[in-house]
Amino acid sequence: MDSDSKKILQKQGYAIVGNHSAVKLCHWLRESLLRNRCCYKQQFYGIATHRCLQMSPAVNNCTQNCMFCWRFQGFSEVHLREVDEPEFIVEESIKQQKRLIVGYKGDPRVDRKKWEEAMEPKHVAISLIGEPTLYPRLGELIEEYHKRGFTTFLVTNGTMPEVLENLDTLPTQLYITVAAPNEEIYKKLLVPLIKNGWERLQRTLELLPSLDTRTVIRHTLVKGWNMEHIGEYARLDTLAEPDFIEPKAYVFVGYSRERLSIANMPSHEEIRQFANSLAAETGYNYIDEKEDSRVVLLSKHKNPAKLTE
Repeated sequence: MDSDSKKILQKQGYAIVGNHSAVKLCHWLRESLLRNRCCYKQQFYGIATHRCLQMSPAVNNCTQNCMFCWRFQGFSEVHLREVDEPEFIVEESIKQQKRLIVGYKGDPRVDRKKWEEAMEPKHVAISLIGEPTLYPRLGELIEEYHKRGFTTFLVTNGTMPEVLENLDTLPTQLYITVAAPNEEIYKKLLVPLIKNGWERLQRTLELLPSLDTRTVIRHTLVKGWNMEHIGEYARLDTLAEPDFIEPKAYVFVGYSRERLSIANMPSHEEIRQFANSLAAETGYNYIDEKEDSRVVLLSKHKNPAKLTE
């Protein structure tokens, strides 16, 4: 990436890894260390918040310029020009995570044993920023994390179905963000940078039932933009047959504040109402919720198993 892009990211707290990757401490990791509050992924899926590494292998590359995205979008590129080795990215991401955490050791609010565990991450969220499926060696990257005993969450916008179809190593859990019920809203809210983005997302949803891993559809909900059309969302979810559905509120943070207003952030009660309506349409079970994250968990099964830490 160019030096200006790098400076912007570093100012925002990102630790740059090689030519196109980055690590950043999650808000909830800090909350876990300082105040013993966990993120919804721990509550829903059993992932230890303080041992989670949040990274991206395509930090300034994406196929969309979503209105609700918190990142700076002035330097988005669709293609990677210089591709780093997967093993290098994994090693350096772990090293950078430890560097970012080491300063918490002396904080009196932090339990020493918990800090020591945090210094040995065991889970990676391949999301953070950018579109990870644009990294051409993604399967190898996931495999490298698995070799080190990590569980992996891959979060994608679903516009690269051929990548998911050809992944030689699948993540432990695969998230697809579906933030529009139809093509009209998709184009206005997600602002695709590639042709046929909506059609490509449909192909991903059709592919999902054939992938041998746990799958999640995340509906990022923006008040005044995409919270209607429950029936159309239900059609998409029925097509994908995910293990879980996460209706989750847009959060008024970062550069999204230049595009949207705080009035666009739904309340948790509005997320509950959406989730209940969607559950009624799809037959999914309302399993859990986390109010401080404004998210609800719907599941295909009444008693889903949690992932191990």
